[in-house]
Amino acid sequence: MKQLLLAFLQTALLLGAPLAATAQQSLVSDPEIYEKDHFRSQCKVAEFRDGFIRRLDINNDGIIDAISDHGAYTCDGERGPACNEDGCPHNFYVQVKEGGYLLIATAQVYGYDFVKRFGNMVFVFKMHPRFCERTDSAPCEMTVRVRGTKFVTISRK
Repeated sequence: MKQLLLAFLQTALLLGAPLAATAQQSLVSDPEIYEKDHFRSQCKVAEFRDGFIRRLDINNDGIIDAISDHGAYTCDGERGPACNEDGCPHNFYVQVKEGGYLLIATAQVYGYDFVKRFGNMVFVFKMHPRFCERTDSAPCEMTVRVRGTKFVTISRK
């Protein structure tokens, strides 16, 4: 079931479908507190490294958003227990004007760069090659822009 949900979320990211369309999302007051509390409830000892939460404007609206990296925490001595050969889960939160954050996507990635292209900040995700419909071993590089609360794929290679 967990793998099925993860596959659905990855597909939603790849197709640019908003996660919020699948169910009514609740606002989170602070993603860092929300996620750390979650992991502390799941683990006897949860430790968080620098980089667990990154705060930056991911959708170019001038409001600071947040990204959590599940590879940057340790649960009972195991680093990033949800990480696998596809990378580590990252949750993407957009801060809304009314206050609070909305979880808009989860992606299993090796990592990403956040760069400026044609005047807008975009993600260049490094992912398993199958996400670019390839069978070789070189990581897929997917360039994605966030518009509002939707991921829009610009290119894959």
